[in-house]
Amino acid sequence: MKKTIFLIHFIAISLFLQAQDLTQYVNSFIGTGGHGHTFPNACMPFGMVQMGPVTNNVGWDWVSGYHYSDSTVMGFSHTRLSGTGIGDLSDWLFMPRIGGFTLNWGSNEKPFPSWRSRFSHTNEAASPGYYSVLLSDTKIKAEFTATEHCAVHRYTFPASDSAHIILAPSVPIGTYVGSSASIPWSSMKWENDSTISGFRISFGWVPFRRVYMVARFSKPFFTYQMTSGGKPGWLVREKEHNFLIGSVYFKTKEQEQISVKVGISAVSLDNARANLQAELADKNFEQVHTLAVAAWNKELNKIQIQADDSTKQTFYTAMYHAFIQPNNIADVDGRYRGADFEIATAKNGKYYSTLSLWDTFRAVHPLYSIIQPKVNADIIQSMITHQKVAGILPIWTLWGAENYCMIGNHAIPVITSAILTDTKGFDYEEAYTAMKATSTVIHRGSDWDILDKYGYLPKGIVGESVSKTLEIAFDDWCVAQVAKKLGKMADYDFFRKRSESYKQLYNHQTGFFQPRDKNGNWTAPFSPIDARYSNGFTEANAWQYRWSVQHDIPSLVALTGGNAKFEAKLDSLFSMSSEVIGGQRDISGLIGQYVHGNEPSHHVAYLYNYANQPAKTQKWLTKIWTEMYSNQPDGYAGNEDCGQMSAWYILTTLGFYPVNPATGIFDMGRPFVKKAKINLENGKTFTITANNLSDKNCYVQKIKLNGKVIKDYKINFCDIVAGGELFFEMGK
Repeated sequence: MKKTIFLIHFIAISLFLQAQDLTQYVNSFIGTGGHGHTFPNACMPFGMVQMGPVTNNVGWDWVSGYHYSDSTVMGFSHTRLSGTGIGDLSDWLFMPRIGGFTLNWGSNEKPFPSWRSRFSHTNEAASPGYYSVLLSDTKIKAEFTATEHCAVHRYTFPASDSAHIILAPSVPIGTYVGSSASIPWSSMKWENDSTISGFRISFGWVPFRRVYMVARFSKPFFTYQMTSGGKPGWLVREKEHNFLIGSVYFKTKEQEQISVKVGISAVSLDNARANLQAELADKNFEQVHTLAVAAWNKELNKIQIQADDSTKQTFYTAMYHAFIQPNNIADVDGRYRGADFEIATAKNGKYYSTLSLWDTFRAVHPLYSIIQPKVNADIIQSMITHQKVAGILPIWTLWGAENYCMIGNHAIPVITSAILTDTKGFDYEEAYTAMKATSTVIHRGSDWDILDKYGYLPKGIVGESVSKTLEIAFDDWCVAQVAKKLGKMADYDFFRKRSESYKQLYNHQTGFFQPRDKNGNWTAPFSPIDARYSNGFTEANAWQYRWSVQHDIPSLVALTGGNAKFEAKLDSLFSMSSEVIGGQRDISGLIGQYVHGNEPSHHVAYLYNYANQPAKTQKWLTKIWTEMYSNQPDGYAGNEDCGQMSAWYILTTLGFYPVNPATGIFDMGRPFVKKAKINLENGKTFTITANNLSDKNCYVQKIKLNGKVIKDYKINFCDIVAGGELFFEMGK
């Protein structure tokens, strides 16, 4: 019997150590309901293409182009944003049809008559690198898979003399009705009876965004038309217009399949063609899908967990979402279109954009530092290159261009973390030059002259003044640490001093950071639950921003009056009413005034550690982890935000999270799985074991790193990447 038990245990451990098909646990529909703003599209890790359905192209809950509540689809497009709060992209929409041609794409409110089709979720499937749906009105099955720069469509038609595929470069995604990106110009060219090419320019979240496209059909079409400005044109070989829609026609047999291979590029038609040739020339749909699954399994296997299937689904979908964006927008020859809209070449073939840094500096990049160090270094190199062209490091970039969304400049902590942990792959002096310029040179996102004059950002001169002062203080602290490491002590003194500007806005009488005017007076009236932008905060109120001093928590504790008062203030945060004045939709997932649906709160539960109350950190993490995530379409408490909501879940599941994401130090929480193994790029493994873990035994009794007891509830990045074992003894 003992031998049998040992053999079973040995087999289980052996299977755990092997690469697994973890794509089976990814539920691509998590986050497509509620306010998650994700999509079920086929894509590759960090790829340029996200190929899949568009159910609507306007409205806040449709900024990804898809919402699970919908029952009609208007077509399938090649690019998308994952989890954001503002919409754009949806380049080059295709829609298979039978019957008469129409120019109307309809809406959710009035879906018909149009080229839309109804669909049912029972006839829809999605997994990493794959999406399919049966169009109920036409009985056409649409399937998609993707490479990094290309997509493969496969349409299964019924018998028809009027089968056709619509091509619409002029159907963009916007955030609100009437706010869709404008398409000032687009073109299409019928190169031969099986090839179409074209380009479009859009003005949306960023201006002058160009997307070139080449599509090759597996079956010659017998005729085609282009409609510009509402006027149809049969057999016109080439057209340019701001409103351009085309259609290619086939005669099909029952269950006949027509495939389309599509390559895109931001550079040129020749580059779109080269991408297509390099990635799809000799591959069919199944081969491309197989390669996509393999690519995703390689990424997902970087962390292996032992857990029930429901937890695995939520965890590996979080891993999947964390690796969709940023996107490498460099073509196969390394060329890309940069911040100045000019063509440049990346020496390493990588140029990353879709940098949602106000969100992702908190957990995504710390996660990358552990399991994606090469990608993280390439992203940082892209940031440095961006600064050389734009004058500042990225704030929020889309397809290479800056949109200046959100506050602070949180490329700085990402770079700081990499330098302080001795990450290779970029030049530290170049990086520091970019950081210093970003923090001193006047630009659209800066108020340095005002900050230096007053020592804080006054209300009435600067909007969202409290949030901006706090976040700039954090960025300044980061610059100071890099200056110190590189021996630039004058710079260190300047930025260290400026990093204390947050103290100027702490009102000891109210116990909150709050706005002051240019004369130093506290502005009135003031309510800590007031989330209107006019109250001085960004997508939050004073309760939520009270904890945004990640670089100096001991001083924050002291400002509060010591450990006991700090603990009591945290207790109030989690236990008080969730009423918010001037409520914003970004403020979601509330526990008291804690907001898990938006990023400023993500580190807050871990702050009990700093008041010597780690059990309370573990208590609230259990509630957040349990209530704010699920394996359902509404499984995120708010916008998924390009991986940040997912990265919080991943790191917290493992048992640690960075309160200060710029240091390489992770704060201990509690593990939520009995065993996890991190497969590091250096070939080593780091194992997390939670002994005696159960629903009741959810409190940490003791933590050991490689057999040595950890007493300060912290673990260093260097200890993780060196390999070893983190051991939690769990109890009540």
